[in-house]
Amino acid sequence: MGKTKNTDSGIGFFEKYLTLWVLLCMAAGILIGVYAPGIPEFLSQFEYANVSIPVAILIWLMIYPMMLKVDFHSIKKVGQNPRGLIITWVTNWLIKPFSMYGIAIFFFYVVYQSFIPRDLARQYLAGAVLLGAAPCTAMVFVWSHLTKGNPAYTLVQVATNDLILLAAFVPIVGLLLGISGISIPWMTLFLSVILFVVIPLGAGWFSRVIITRKRGLEYFEGTFIPKFGNVTISGLLLTLIIIFSFQGKTIVDNPLNIVLIAIPLIIQTFLIFFVAYLWAKAWKLPHDIAAPAGMIGASNFFELAVAAAISVFGLSSGATIATVVGVLVEVPVMLTLVKIANRTKKWFYIE
Repeated sequence: MGKTKNTDSGIGFFEKYLTLWVLLCMAAGILIGVYAPGIPEFLSQFEYANVSIPVAILIWLMIYPMMLKVDFHSIKKVGQNPRGLIITWVTNWLIKPFSMYGIAIFFFYVVYQSFIPRDLARQYLAGAVLLGAAPCTAMVFVWSHLTKGNPAYTLVQVATNDLILLAAFVPIVGLLLGISGISIPWMTLFLSVILFVVIPLGAGWFSRVIITRKRGLEYFEGTFIPKFGNVTISGLLLTLIIIFSFQGKTIVDNPLNIVLIAIPLIIQTFLIFFVAYLWAKAWKLPHDIAAPAGMIGASNFFELAVAAAISVFGLSSGATIATVVGVLVEVPVMLTLVKIANRTKKWFYIE
């Protein structure tokens, strides 16, 4: 994963079978919600400002290890691949959130109007908007590695993307939800960004600086970061069990909704990948720039989307379920795009 050591294929066992683990945790959560409702009732007592404290802790466990991989020193190389970065920035921030909004509106309000009540469709739309406004932060290192992407370019695009995320996420989400008539608790939205982006990003940067200074970069990237290899996935899976324990009865009553939510998310993923990928081809960029440029927008910072959905709309909301479906489809869809990128390498100029 980038310069870290995971497996020879570049993707760990848990990541490779993430969809299976997600399905198992969904099932476990639903069973708890239906047959042991006292557990989610007990957990619901531990909240502050509508944020579940147990889930907040698990989300920090998810996000902090990912932020360790972000090297802001790489920003000094921003001028080395300017056209690749332009593709990344424009696709991620001027196209992706709005295409996701358009696709979600079309499916949830038009195609599915006979299947999904309007209020629930509005919640699913909110979850889709949160996913669309949160392009990938760390998993792109995996996808870039699997397509033999340029590691220096990948580092720069992730670092600059994180900085843009700090400024752009709240305004974009607020704009798109506002024009949809969805009430937005602005302070909660800002709080979710501070809690789940600013704090772990700062902690990751501080850890990188201190540990690199004491033990060296090779130790930090080759030994320290891999120690957290399964922490992110474990935090994610435990979070999913809690979420689905709150959603158990709703899911049992409407199992088809999971499939209905997945369809527009999958369409959006393929669309954004090909927008960036074919744009890079038109600009005659090499494949090792084109592949990660397509991957970062296609993939999602689903940890932030889930965290924001929980903070703003609650554990039992349709918005939270929609972001979790984003987790469900992430790995199989992205691995499909990796295969497409590798099989079309001959389309590109190779340095």
